[in-house]
Amino acid sequence: MKHFFSTLCLGLVLSTTLLTSCHKDSVEPSIANSAVANDDFSVLEDAAIRGGVAVVLTNKAANGGDYTVFAPTNAAFARLGLRSAEDLLALRKPFLTTTLLYHTAAGLLPGSSLQPGSTTASVAGPARRIIGRNGALYVNGSQLLARDVQAANGLVHPIDKVLLATGADIVQSALALKNGQVFVQPELTFLVEALVYCELTGALTASPGSPSFTVFAPTDAAFKQLGQQLGVSLAQPADIRKLPKATVTAVLLNHVVNNGGKFTPEFADNGSLPTLGGGTLTMGTFAAGVIPVRGKGNDQPATLVIPDVQCTNGVVHVIDRVLLP
Repeated sequence: MKHFFSTLCLGLVLSTTLLTSCHKDSVEPSIANSAVANDDFSVLEDAAIRGGVAVVLTNKAANGGDYTVFAPTNAAFARLGLRSAEDLLALRKPFLTTTLLYHTAAGLLPGSSLQPGSTTASVAGPARRIIGRNGALYVNGSQLLARDVQAANGLVHPIDKVLLATGADIVQSALALKNGQVFVQPELTFLVEALVYCELTGALTASPGSPSFTVFAPTDAAFKQLGQQLGVSLAQPADIRKLPKATVTAVLLNHVVNNGGKFTPEFADNGSLPTLGGGTLTMGTFAAGVIPVRGKGNDQPATLVIPDVQCTNGVVHVIDRVLLP
């Protein structure tokens, strides 16, 4: 497998073509080749190369300063089904690039500066929230597995989940998924159709002074499963319109909580959340970075398949089951 090391060589001897003359013992370790020393970051390595940010992780900043990188492990990428360089092809390259830069901060952010309630700026994207829970420290919903791994051009903090931020509001983020701008394969197509059908896009669009929400967003497979339960064929997004508009509206509002937008470590174990539709969602126990959620009408709780997606007006958690009032 190729390594960051090859890119390290390229960045250090860009003026020559003799890459073979570059040896690990001839340079001080950078973030890039410090990461490659640990096999648990091989997917991050491949992602950095494909996303075009490997040189950023190799060199100093343009002003000669350092970087801090929150580095997802292989297990973190595997949560998204990304286990190899080939799997990364499921992501659009521009989204991959901005996602990797969202993990990067200009300047040093030592572990001692990461205090619960504080925020950290990123090279690209919104500020990240530092959250404390049961003695562990989280960046948004991602737990810090270690702190202050030293490198020639900065620091590395390994994390257990990939940090996700869309740079857009909830509606535009859902549209990006629907239009295949995030994953090559479109997703949330039924949810977007339902929001349009029920005229709820305006409520979840960011505007000055508008609230921030936590949204549990069912996958396309979740809506198809709902159709099977109801005895209605939901083979394509337009089939949502076979259901009464009032019914779909009530179901959608049962997925929205007006609480400022919460990441998974911020949910109380076995707590309840009042929804915009007047119902209540029941949370399970927080474990391994996720927490189950159940609607009053559900026999089984929904699993968070893509948790902690930061939007400009809240946080979205993609789930595998529709939450029924």
